[in-house]
Amino acid sequence: MTAAGQAGGSQPRGESEVGKGIALAELDLMWAGGGYHGFSADGGTCSAITSAGDVLTGGTPDALNLAIRAHWAREATR
Repeated sequence: MTAAGQAGGSQPRGESEVGKGIALAELDLMWAGGGYHGFSADGGTCSAITSAGDVLTGGTPDALNLAIRAHWAREATR
């Protein structure tokens, strides 16, 4: 094992497209009931569409989740 925990000396991988897809599916499950849908990761940018048609984006699924949380908080105060 290498120091990074990879067998065979392979390079550690960053966030894979498969991992990003799984993370977006989890966000979809978590936020669909709140009016967020259309989760995707086209061109390396993660995005979701609000029920009002606004597009929220983030460079990673975690960043998208933060954008959704911020949007949710803003909408809750209206």
